[in-house]
Amino acid sequence: MSKGRKKGAGSTKKLVLNIVLYIIAVFLVLWSVLPILWMAISSLKVSTNMFTLPPQFIFRPELGTYKYMFTQAGFGKFLANSLIASISSTLVALFIGSLGGYALCRGRFKRQKDISFWIISTRMAPIPAVILPLYMIFSRLRMVGTMPGLVFAYTTFNLPFALWMMMAFFADVSPALEEAARVDGTSKFGAFLRIALPAASPGLAATGVLCMMFAWNDYVFASALSGASTQTIPIAASLLVTQTGIAWGQAMATGTIIVMPMLLGGLLMRKYLVKGFSMGAVK
Repeated sequence: MSKGRKKGAGSTKKLVLNIVLYIIAVFLVLWSVLPILWMAISSLKVSTNMFTLPPQFIFRPELGTYKYMFTQAGFGKFLANSLIASISSTLVALFIGSLGGYALCRGRFKRQKDISFWIISTRMAPIPAVILPLYMIFSRLRMVGTMPGLVFAYTTFNLPFALWMMMAFFADVSPALEEAARVDGTSKFGAFLRIALPAASPGLAATGVLCMMFAWNDYVFASALSGASTQTIPIAASLLVTQTGIAWGQAMATGTIIVMPMLLGGLLMRKYLVKGFSMGAVK
């Protein structure tokens, strides 16, 4: 009889615990999603309806703000600059990072661990600490205000991270697969290209998403190293705050454009993100 009571009490405690955890999870989801949802909804309202009390959830969507931004405010140029800079720096970081990460994982040379730690330590430096040296170097090379300079600046921070991440992902790929390919006559680079890289593709996707997010959301590098023709979306958002007030409609629309691509990309790539991070997990 006492065993049955204990079992029933244990089941009740487990049920209560699950309910509490579900409530906490729902609260955290709402806490994260509601501001983004409210921003997206507000971007479809006219300015006079954004701050009405009680809030209006049923209204006629207006695309006037987006139309004005792309036709008169020149927002398309900011968007194009962000896409070019973030995609280019991500591709360069993935290309070099996959090669370097494979070399750090499979190579045999002295002080390999020290070199790996030194590479990731360059990523640990705060961005404000490296802005002045980078600006001085870029000014000497006449790269300030140019798109290649902005891409190179993003790559300086994305590349160490990509190297470290890909090294961890390649470490999870069995070397026996590459050795079998070598026995069949494949070169070392061929084994990397045909065996190791496809096996680590989830990690490559996860690394690419994170590098893209950094470059897409960056403000510090863009504010210091971009020019009038190479300014990105975060710079456009800062220009909406003036001494006379804040252009709330454009601010909401700009925030939506900044958040939505990364949010949708993360949702579409979530399977590869989870698999990629589990590949690089420490066992």
